[in-house]
Amino acid sequence: MSYNKPPRTYAEQLAILKGRGLVVSNPDFALHCLEHCNYYRISAYRFPLTVPADPDQFLPGTTFEQLWGLYCFDRQLRLLVTEALKRLEVSVRAHWAYVLGHAHGASAYENSAVFRDARRHTGALAKLDDELARSHEVFVSHFQKKYGMPRPPIWAACEIMSFGVLSRFYENIAKAHDRKTIARAYDMAPDTLKSLLEHAVYVRNLCAHHARLWNRRFTITVSLPQNRPADVVASLNPAEDRRLYNTLVLLAHVVDTVEPQNHWAHRLLALIRSQTVPVTTQMGFPAGWEMMPIWANRARHTAPPV
Repeated sequence: MSYNKPPRTYAEQLAILKGRGLVVSNPDFALHCLEHCNYYRISAYRFPLTVPADPDQFLPGTTFEQLWGLYCFDRQLRLLVTEALKRLEVSVRAHWAYVLGHAHGASAYENSAVFRDARRHTGALAKLDDELARSHEVFVSHFQKKYGMPRPPIWAACEIMSFGVLSRFYENIAKAHDRKTIARAYDMAPDTLKSLLEHAVYVRNLCAHHARLWNRRFTITVSLPQNRPADVVASLNPAEDRRLYNTLVLLAHVVDTVEPQNHWAHRLLALIRSQTVPVTTQMGFPAGWEMMPIWANRARHTAPPV
């Protein structure tokens, strides 16, 4: 069985949207957007703007600019989330290498005794070897030529490994003390950091593939901390554990830890406040969220500091 609907021209795609009640005051702009962003991608943002009983019928008065604005909001949100995820990745790499290097030596990541599951360690090491083989970093080739060894010390190898491989190496660390020492840098329990890393890899992949993020229901969730950090626990929304809100709370905490004088959360709040279409409910924000500890100080500002 094959799908037999014919492809539509840009003009036909716009006609479909108009036929569903979308107000298009600037057809040239709308056609340009469809040409460069794909009808199927843009139309996925229509659901908050449609009649609840009929997702193919826009609410009266809904404009193309509102639909496009929601798409642009999600694009900017992905950039902010990606920025925070990079901070997390780079920081955990550094702590992972430092703690294991000092506890178990320069080749700690190669030593199966440092890890709980030998099979999983072998798999993670094979992934890292692939990444080393593909790497064009000068320090890798310099090390290999100078010492005649395929794998650099842990403090260099950590700069090559992907976020996914880093997550695998962390969760497989054998000694609870090592896991705790790394997690302590973020005032987190080891299991919380483990879960956050797994979730962060998943979210980072969504962002990297330009997937819709703002109102997505996650399939890989993060285990919410129960005791610490105190301001994080007090700001979470356990009732919406598959929405983005809790991820944003944890990322705000991580960015504060990595770079105390940052403006990430201010920029996030400014982006949310700039929307003409309400977005917070479908992101999992609880009622009164602006007064919760993680946001309270920033919520008093209407724009991010320069």
